[in-house]
Amino acid sequence: MDDALDDLIYLSDPPGTSGHVVALRVLQRPDPGGGFLDCEFVVSTETVTGNFRVGISAFDLDMWEEALDSLAGNRFVSWLNSGRTVQLKIKPLSPRAIGVSISDDPSSQVTVSLPMSPPAGWIEDHRARLVKARQILSG
Repeated sequence: MDDALDDLIYLSDPPGTSGHVVALRVLQRPDPGGGFLDCEFVVSTETVTGNFRVGISAFDLDMWEEALDSLAGNRFVSWLNSGRTVQLKIKPLSPRAIGVSISDDPSSQVTVSLPMSPPAGWIEDHRARLVKARQILSG
């Protein structure tokens, strides 16, 4: 991540389809010695647009790495499920489709669930995004 803000997570449907997007945007670099990335989940569909602020720690990044490992094994994942913040769930539906759910239970109690068809290689892309986020957090 250079001076432009990048996304730790970026899932989108192919052009010409539903246009669903779920992203976890890094909003700013942490202060020196800061233990959290200031981030925001962004969800966009034909009918719903929402955003949810969240702080991401080094532990959260470790758990995201484990989630990516599970997804690579075609297994359901639940990330940020401590109850303190927004929760992300991803469920493999078929070889080319996943179900994505964002739940803001501790605050607004809003949940958005949507089917998505991310491009081939999306898990590897997210592993590279994870490396960049760790570099930013470590300063």
